[in-house]
Amino acid sequence: MTAFRHDFHPTSLREYDIRGVIGKTLSGADAFAIGRCFGSIVAREGGKKVVVGYDGRLSSPELETQLVAGLVACGLEVARIGCGPTPMLYFASYELKADGAVMVTGSHNPPDYNGFKMMLGKKPFFGQQIQQIGQMASSGDVVPEASGSSTEVDVSDAYVARLLKDYDGGDRALTVVWDPGNGSGSEITKRLVAKLPGKHTVINGEIDGRFPNHHPDPTVLKNLEQIIAEVRKQGADLGIAFDGDADRIGAVDGEGNMLFGDQLLVVLARDVLKNHPGGTIIADVKASQVLFDEVAKAGGNPLMWKTGHSLIKAKMAETQSPLAGEMSGHIFFNDKWYGFDDAPYSAVRLLGIVARASESLAQMRDALPKVINTPELRFNCPDERKFGVIEEVKARLATSGAKVQDVDGVRVLTEDGWWLLRASNTQAVLVARAEAKSEEGLERLKKLLAEQVEASGLQAPDFSGENAGH
Repeated sequence: MTAFRHDFHPTSLREYDIRGVIGKTLSGADAFAIGRCFGSIVAREGGKKVVVGYDGRLSSPELETQLVAGLVACGLEVARIGCGPTPMLYFASYELKADGAVMVTGSHNPPDYNGFKMMLGKKPFFGQQIQQIGQMASSGDVVPEASGSSTEVDVSDAYVARLLKDYDGGDRALTVVWDPGNGSGSEITKRLVAKLPGKHTVINGEIDGRFPNHHPDPTVLKNLEQIIAEVRKQGADLGIAFDGDADRIGAVDGEGNMLFGDQLLVVLARDVLKNHPGGTIIADVKASQVLFDEVAKAGGNPLMWKTGHSLIKAKMAETQSPLAGEMSGHIFFNDKWYGFDDAPYSAVRLLGIVARASESLAQMRDALPKVINTPELRFNCPDERKFGVIEEVKARLATSGAKVQDVDGVRVLTEDGWWLLRASNTQAVLVARAEAKSEEGLERLKKLLAEQVEASGLQAPDFSGENAGH
């Protein structure tokens, strides 16, 4: 029996996952170490079974093999579900009654990246738990080596069937364009649409870890150019796009307009609240004020919470929220579903709403109050400084009597609208955003934000980019 010790690259252990560049900051040895340490945590809690899946990146099969070897060395039974979307792994974890789950995925990062997302029991594994993996590896604090087992399990048919179970649009024949972005949700998308009513076209539907057609992030307008063109060409009712591992959704209406994450959440929330009057609908601090206002109008209890899919999931469980979402396109259904972020499932629910509605998705979007906002601006700030800057800004605002929401950074409300400054949990950056009812108001908000950043000795973000109507 050989003694186990391993050191990770200091940048790879993040807040919500483990992530790095293959051959530079992430390797097969890292994957084995993750299996050995995470497996030890599961085993020490009395767990016996872990489910493993991987995405379509070129490096994923090798990382999955090493990960499984590490888990098996902890004496665990490993169920390998193969290549597919991250939410299918979450589904498998529930379906197979697993004690833990690990997904090998680089999500929407460039092709040379990869990483790992984890669940312990039915809860997200993040924050200090991920740091614990690093501490265990460097000290060799793992369970004694043992002989576990691994088996291949195909849950894809059960997953597709479960997705279809909640389609409630009747037989109305919608015309829909889908773009899974050559990501790991591609095959599931094709199997799903084959069983839905209507006319469905899938573009970029082959899994290809090089992402040859566009970067797989559906919240960036440039990445939606192909699907917008196809929606317009076909006169489709809507278009649906996924990120690289299909846990985030993007949507385009029949006129080719992108729906932001918060606009999509408004459409979904109005429907969910019919069965959950007074229900808590959670959104992150970057979401438009329009969302919180519209949820309240629909009889819901809007709750602003911290950005980060693991943090949102934990808050949902605490508040029994039926629905939550982020600007980034993570949508979480606790209504009829399991509470995890699942883009194919969100798509099925959206199609049902559009099929039953007397108005089009474009009309729903157009009817929302109009505001103007900046894109999300990220600017460099050293890791050791970023949270301190937020505290400095908060202290200055407190003495000025400003109206501040400080659930995650500072979101400052004025008569013009609001501006936000928060520290990223995953990068050495500060994140800024502003929203107003008019261009003039937005300029005033940008100025206030810039003044606070500069007062902490940093260069203000470049606000010269185009503002977006919202």
